[in-house]
Amino acid sequence: MVTFPTNFVWGAATSGPQTEGNFHKQHQNVFDYWFATEPDQFDQGVGPDTASNFYNDYEQDLALMAQAGIQGLRTSIQWTRLIDDFETASLNRDGVAFYNRVIDAMLAHHITPYINLHHFDLPVELYDKYHGWESKHVVELFVKFAEQCFKLFGDRVDHWFTFNEPKVVVDGQYLYGWHYPQVIDGPKAVQVAYNMNLASAKAVARFHEICPGANKQIGIILNLTPAYAASDDPADQAAAEFAELWSNKLFLDPAVLGQFPQPLVDRLAADGVLWDATPQELAIIAANPVDYLGVNYYHPFRVQRPDISPKSLQPWMPDIYFKEYELPGRIMNVDRGWEIYPQAMTDIAQNIQENYGNIPWLISENGMGVAGEERFMDEHGVVQDDYRIDFMKEHLTALAKGIEAGSNCQGYFVWSGIDCWSWNHAYHNRYGLIRDDIHTQTKALKKSAGWFAATGRRNGF
Repeated sequence: MVTFPTNFVWGAATSGPQTEGNFHKQHQNVFDYWFATEPDQFDQGVGPDTASNFYNDYEQDLALMAQAGIQGLRTSIQWTRLIDDFETASLNRDGVAFYNRVIDAMLAHHITPYINLHHFDLPVELYDKYHGWESKHVVELFVKFAEQCFKLFGDRVDHWFTFNEPKVVVDGQYLYGWHYPQVIDGPKAVQVAYNMNLASAKAVARFHEICPGANKQIGIILNLTPAYAASDDPADQAAAEFAELWSNKLFLDPAVLGQFPQPLVDRLAADGVLWDATPQELAIIAANPVDYLGVNYYHPFRVQRPDISPKSLQPWMPDIYFKEYELPGRIMNVDRGWEIYPQAMTDIAQNIQENYGNIPWLISENGMGVAGEERFMDEHGVVQDDYRIDFMKEHLTALAKGIEAGSNCQGYFVWSGIDCWSWNHAYHNRYGLIRDDIHTQTKALKKSAGWFAATGRRNGF
């Protein structure tokens, strides 16, 4: 039997913009605006206006999650719902009341809230006025928003996160055009990464002032995976070393160690693209490491040497130093286009243990998105998602090896509790333990929900 430590938390993760819908929301975030202006960019033209209707269904949804054995729920507070005026951080009465109701309902269902402050959902107004995370003024506005959250909900919420996957904001919005505003600009991406690190540290500082206490903790959620070289060739190894710096250590080191990795700083400086920073800002980052760490893991990051020399005349982008590599014979989630590689769970656990002070951490997202799950529905209307159960078993087995070796992992949060809207992919792939018929908003437990509940009760499988 694969077992886990006492008090290990079995949870689920989601976010405000992917579940709530836009009911009674005063402002648009970047995805609301993108959908309103370019709906054809979204799978089957499905946007975030309804999502999984959590705004109206939260009581029933939380009851279903409790049946699925979800002990902790990680979600986010939408900046665009809570705040009326972004400059002053004045409060929206309806937004405050909604999040109070949700948090109270979580606690009534014995589900511990884990609250995140930013899940890709920058208010579009702040992009229009200040170019979003390119601006240090937006850093200050985010801290004001965070302060309001801590003051309003810190009496009932002990577990907080500043950002979910800030690296995806850098990649999606500033490098590869996955997300609005689809800016393709390497130097801007570097500055955005720095500014989000600074915003996180400043929010951590304010949290400890507003919410003192040993049981109160704040972290950051990072999508981590070791960078695996395609071969032992020195050029492939060098590519993997830079990929590790850029994809993992860019946020992990300042968040946990309080400083940016020097080899990355040196490389960016030599290329003339290093961020604008002051000694005072760097001191804030150094003085405010996170209390714990959330790790999202789905697939490995395999790289090889680039096809052409980084010295070639070309715009600066991080991937001038590496090229993604597809391992022959790999096991795939074909629907999502991602390799399935559970071993990375063990490698991540070892890395955190050996190189990051064995900081407390948890798997804050892990799951399998599959298209057309109706094909696996039985005569009773229950999705027989054995593939999802197998995916979780394999990854949890690899995680348990890291824990047995001493890594301080304290929980596993599956993505996701209920099928949720997924950015421009909408509902193409389903991840939930609970099915959502988005046409009727009828929700029902999948087979995996029963397995997850039993696993939590036994603390293993």
